[in-house]
Amino acid sequence: MRGSISKGGSATTSGKHGKANRLIDEKSPYLLQHAYNPVEWYAWGDEAFNLAKKKDKPIFVSIGYSTCHWCHVMETESFEDDEVARLMNEAFVNIKVDREERPDIDKVYMSVAQMMTGRGGWPLTIIMTPDKIPFFAATYIPKDDRYGQLGMLSLVPRVQELWTSQREEIESTGVQIAASLGQVEQSGDSSELIVDDLAHGFNFLSDRFDIERGGFGSSPKFPTPHNLMFLLRHWKRTGDEYALRMVVKTLKEMRKGGIFDQVGFGFHRYSTDASWLLPHFEKMLYDQAMLIMAYSEAYHATGDKELGRVVEEVVTYVERDLMSPDGAFYSAEDADSEGVEGKFYVWTEKDIREALEDDEFEVFREVFNIRPTGNFHDEATGEQSESNIPHITRSLSASAKSLGYELERVEELVESSRLALLAQREKRVRPHLDDKILTDWNGLMIAALAKASRITGVERYLRLAERSLDFVLSTLREDGRLSHRYREGESDILAFLDDYAFLIWGLLELYETTFNLEYLKLAVALNDEMLEHFWDPEGKGLFFSGNLAEKLIARNKDAYDGAIPSGNSVAMFNLIRLARLLGRNEYEDRALEISRTFSATVRRAPGGFTMMLLAADFAIGPSYEIVIAGDPGSEDTRLMISTVRSVFLPNKVVLLRTGGEQSRHVTELASYTKFHEQVDGKATAHVCIDYNCKLPTTDASHMLNLLGITR
Repeated sequence: MRGSISKGGSATTSGKHGKANRLIDEKSPYLLQHAYNPVEWYAWGDEAFNLAKKKDKPIFVSIGYSTCHWCHVMETESFEDDEVARLMNEAFVNIKVDREERPDIDKVYMSVAQMMTGRGGWPLTIIMTPDKIPFFAATYIPKDDRYGQLGMLSLVPRVQELWTSQREEIESTGVQIAASLGQVEQSGDSSELIVDDLAHGFNFLSDRFDIERGGFGSSPKFPTPHNLMFLLRHWKRTGDEYALRMVVKTLKEMRKGGIFDQVGFGFHRYSTDASWLLPHFEKMLYDQAMLIMAYSEAYHATGDKELGRVVEEVVTYVERDLMSPDGAFYSAEDADSEGVEGKFYVWTEKDIREALEDDEFEVFREVFNIRPTGNFHDEATGEQSESNIPHITRSLSASAKSLGYELERVEELVESSRLALLAQREKRVRPHLDDKILTDWNGLMIAALAKASRITGVERYLRLAERSLDFVLSTLREDGRLSHRYREGESDILAFLDDYAFLIWGLLELYETTFNLEYLKLAVALNDEMLEHFWDPEGKGLFFSGNLAEKLIARNKDAYDGAIPSGNSVAMFNLIRLARLLGRNEYEDRALEISRTFSATVRRAPGGFTMMLLAADFAIGPSYEIVIAGDPGSEDTRLMISTVRSVFLPNKVVLLRTGGEQSRHVTELASYTKFHEQVDGKATAHVCIDYNCKLPTTDASHMLNLLGITR
């Protein structure tokens, strides 16, 4: 049975306390996981803050998400414990926040935690005044004192005592912290990002590249696909083969490692070791989306079919396990099942032997490094586990030679054994599924699938992208209002910057894959709506929350490209593409202002801003604008389109002008195309490079020559 959440609790909730708290009426899977805690939880809202003011109590805010392992640990240790709950209920008004549902709250108070403690993470614990002014921050807190850290049993009475005896000092500290938040937002030096910054970004990654195992740094290792997408553009710009080798090495090592689910496909969140072996087992939709993009682009750049197969494997996982019946995509799968992290994914040798035929077992054991005593050490204890994480350390051909099999036979047995183990694994208790649907993460997946379809030619990917978009538009956009979250028939929470930026990205990829002008029109409409509600006219750049959203103690604005790219980085990328597609310089100007706003921050730590550097790479050029005039059903037009798509040229935009009524609509959007007609009734390419336009051509090969590509 799928471990999804429904009203009344989660598959991971014991309900041992019987009585539900106020969270039972929420839609968030994370909040519902805590609906039977003895802690008297409230959702973030006026009811909780008014009660805190009335009772003159501080507020204990716990921020996390449904697939967060240490959030589960803290719940089990403390929030399900009657003694801890009694202390919390007496001392505080207690609020639970789902960071994926309310990323605006999370971003503000994560900044507080980093300012106060120098670290951040989840669960995030904030204690604040009834006026939302924070005065204490921590991440995971144990129940009992441990290694010099106060546990909940000691901390709660201590805070309660300080609230009474040192109230002025507490409130003064909180006001200073809140005031400091606004000072860290603006860091621009008014100079835009330039070619030297791109080189600095490459050097930063190159210095940290793990030559033997791929990836950057030691442990833990995160996929961070936008690093790889930036490196692909650096290779394209400079011809530096080392940049390409870093990309290919990293992608192939990840695919072979335990971070990749060798049985069911899809990528886990990150690797706790340097060898990509032992993952943190949760699976996030956004990781799948960004990795589809990275593998698609690398396949496009190299023609390496092994990389192309990974695209299909990840899409297979997403379609099977993360797609709703309506075609939208769920958020994540947990790391834990039956209270144990990774239990669903690991195997004893005995498990595998019983599930497979003898020849399948022999091959699977050899190829995937299965050992009687287990093939990894427990992360927490360091002890050898009897379990195995399937992973690959050498080529299939080497395994075939060792076994004395033909390579083709080994490939057949690997696939048959994988399917047998997948069927066997489905009998286990599955990890919890976070089945909320988020606009921003669906936007990323739409972009990924549309890009993958354009590169690989697989029509199924495009259909999946369009189904997701149809759901978002019909369910999460109403009367011009875009919402952030959908679950169980309810769309709610005013959209954030990421919702707009990522959905626009998806629409732009869909347009360049289908040339359906409605996608481009909607991208323009959403982009203008985003600029209206999120643009900072004073400090420039885009706020995370719109001007109609709830007012928090600070209005966050950042460009850090962490696990996923930031809204500002993607918006800059979108603005440049829209400017080049439509000839609208005002969009280019806004992109330049974003670049200037964050340039100083990017220069200090370029490894944290690779999506913004990717956007800057497009802006700096060389970049290419291509208008193809022709009948989309004709052979010569199809040839022109397929030819331009056959080469890896990431900093390009392609507009199709088909003639007739459609031609008029294109001209209304992009007035510069008025004279981009067919020549002699043939499909015609009009090519411009860095604002320098070439003579039109009806020859697809000559079009490539104009683009500087020789074959």
